Amino acid sequence: MFIERIPNRNSPPCILLRETYRHAGKVKHRTIANLSKWPPGVVEGLRRLFKTERHPGPATSSPAFRITRSLPHGHVAAVLSTMRKLGIARLLGSKPCPERDLCMALIASRILFPGSKLATSRALDPETRLSTLAQECDLSQDVGEDDLYAAMDWLLPRQPRIEKALAARHFHEGSLVLYDLTSSYFEGNSCPLARPGYSRDGKKGKLQIVYGLLCNREGAPVAVEVFEGNTPDPMTLATQIKKLRQRFGLRNLVLVGDRGMITQARIEEELRGVEGLDWITALRSGQIADLAAEGLIEHSLFDQKNLAEIQSPDFPDGRLVVCRNPLLARSRAHKREELLCATEADLAKIAAAVHRPKRPLRGKDRIGLKVGRVIDRHKMAKHFDLKISDSGFTCSRRAENIAREAAIDGLPVHSFQTLLKDLATITRNTIVPKLPGAPGWQQDTEPTPLQEKILQLLHAHPMSSQ
Repeated sequence: MFIERIPNRNSPPCILLRETYRHAGKVKHRTIANLSKWPPGVVEGLRRLFKTERHPGPATSSPAFRITRSLPHGHVAAVLSTMRKLGIARLLGSKPCPERDLCMALIASRILFPGSKLATSRALDPETRLSTLAQECDLSQDVGEDDLYAAMDWLLPRQPRIEKALAARHFHEGSLVLYDLTSSYFEGNSCPLARPGYSRDGKKGKLQIVYGLLCNREGAPVAVEVFEGNTPDPMTLATQIKKLRQRFGLRNLVLVGDRGMITQARIEEELRGVEGLDWITALRSGQIADLAAEGLIEHSLFDQKNLAEIQSPDFPDGRLVVCRNPLLARSRAHKREELLCATEADLAKIAAAVHRPKRPLRGKDRIGLKVGRVIDRHKMAKHFDLKISDSGFTCSRRAENIAREAAIDGLPVHSFQTLLKDLATITRNTIVPKLPGAPGWQQDTEPTPLQEKILQLLHAHPMSSQ
């Protein structure tokens, strides 16, 4: 680092603290801090400190500067730069305000360090900050969880306008629209939408909240809606179609959903006959097996390509496209063999208990109860022949069933987080010179070549995330 004096015509010269760095084989300079308002004596003292650092003597072996704080910064710069490039702030509100800044920080925090509102407020607090996020979002010194909830209340009535702007950006006539549901469990008892329901998180006994997400063909989110926790997936379809056609003004679209969402009942009651509305979904495994049994799906269809179109009288008005995924086929075969072996091993223990000479397991009901537990655990009942009597038990694989299922295998109708962790090693340091009356400044550490490449791809740089 060095101090540079820049002439300023008839005004006092500009005094800058600068450093030299090398980029793409060229030597460049960048400004660390503006020292123009520093007293001349302090500036001169700092200049001497730099000279002492370059040519230390016996009495000047201690560092001339000290770092009073160091906060992770690179991942914050990457996320906020991307958000600004996408125009997120403008979508939230047309004019800058504290609520908009808080919402920007909330969105970034969900990506950087997801947690409760209490944990987020602590991550933004001056004393317990986890990063430079609060500083980059121009937040006030004290941000509590009540402020974060107030910002969300400010955002809620703006949701329809934001979704309409996103729809105009990502949808057009004839667009593919992806729709799916997920759920979260709820702690407490004050939410009017929380209901007992299926927990995708595996939290049995917890109240659930269901929410659906509409995305464009690239997966960019456009609209979200929350439903009661006991709402079946197909029952949410009608409200989304109404939203797409009435609020977003799409007359022609293709709705894409999984086999649990776009069921045959929904197709007949809500989709078929609607002008301009088409859909793409997947058949259930039983339906695929029936098509294979009828000879409509032959492996010769996939000799040249892993994609083929077939017709079936069971689906007179639909186009059936079958896709064979060799990787999925191998994965399913491996998983099935593991489950078969695990089931056989557990059943073998029961057979040994039945045939042991001392205190053998007896009784058809008792043997059947133990066998049922094993079968229920591994879900392999369809692949085994089981023979149970009061004093005997044998089992064998159903080779024909296994071969039939294997025949339709593969017929389905650096991660982002580790990247952020790597960028978080770029820190922003608060540096204070050991000089009476001299204020400090902030300086970011240099990114590694890999980090530099990542930041270039994101059009971001820690020194210029604003």
